[in-house]
Amino acid sequence: MKSNKVLVLGATGGIGGEVARQLKSAGWEVCALSRHVEKGIDQLEGLTWLQGDALNRQDVTEAAKGCSVIVHAVNPPGYRRWSELVLPMLDNTIAAALVEGATIVLPGTVYNFGPDAFPVLHEHSRQHPQTRKGAIRVEMEQRLRKAAGDGARVLIVRAGDFFGPRAGNNWFSMGLIKPGRPVKAVNYPGERGVAHQWAYLPDVARTMVQLLERRTMLDAFESFHMAGHLDIDGTQMSRAIQRVVFQHTGTQPRVTAFPWWLLNVAAPFVVTFREMLEMRYLWRTPVQMDNARLIEVLGSEPHTPLDEAVEAALVGVGCISRDAVAMNS
Repeated sequence: MKSNKVLVLGATGGIGGEVARQLKSAGWEVCALSRHVEKGIDQLEGLTWLQGDALNRQDVTEAAKGCSVIVHAVNPPGYRRWSELVLPMLDNTIAAALVEGATIVLPGTVYNFGPDAFPVLHEHSRQHPQTRKGAIRVEMEQRLRKAAGDGARVLIVRAGDFFGPRAGNNWFSMGLIKPGRPVKAVNYPGERGVAHQWAYLPDVARTMVQLLERRTMLDAFESFHMAGHLDIDGTQMSRAIQRVVFQHTGTQPRVTAFPWWLLNVAAPFVVTFREMLEMRYLWRTPVQMDNARLIEVLGSEPHTPLDEAVEAALVGVGCISRDAVAMNS
């Protein structure tokens, strides 16, 4: 019988931390590998924290002993050295999973897909990426598919742009609003009338946990799309932020265009800005994810109402105080 023990790589990050929390709540024995164990302990109690590096194969293999699942949620911070580090880290996870016969869980993105697959993305839509990160994502999935043929199992959950109370670096907190400050303006990166796909991080984690509960009924290699929150015309997310802020402060922030020109000016000096610019096409092209396969397996998709999710995200990044929310509840 497979163990209920899981290794999370990237547990100090947004999606890794959220999956770790929810797996622990669901009764899993959760281990987390990190170079900064003290930071992890401060963020997440109740996990078994192991000192190590996802770039060190022996560290990963040792940490994965006895695990039936490995959550691969580790990424280089701020997109730095993405092309150098992403595939070696994944190869280490694959090696450990093959030893243990474990299921690898990968939080997926839409980077794999180019405009020829838009506007509606299915799990098996053609993957012709137009960016370097997209090409790496395609290579990651190809290596995982091979691993599934060699004895591991693979579960990929693709979703839109993350947002949430502990989502880490993302468009919501890096672009639309300024963390730690009252929301005076919403800087929207997209164009009016262009649909954009969002994903509330706790819903993504809950989806992964529910799929893991059914993993023995799935094929060795499976991918699923989440419908998440579709901003059908590029105004829904901004309006939700306006509503939530007004509810708790009595003031309504204005909506302005994101300053792409500033990223262009700073991009030669700031790696993160260069990488953000590379993904601008996702704000200019309608994108919608079809979740029919997910519904077929789970019956329904975990889904937090938009205003509730936005409120939690704004509280989490320090734009609205918990006291203000408690007073208006």
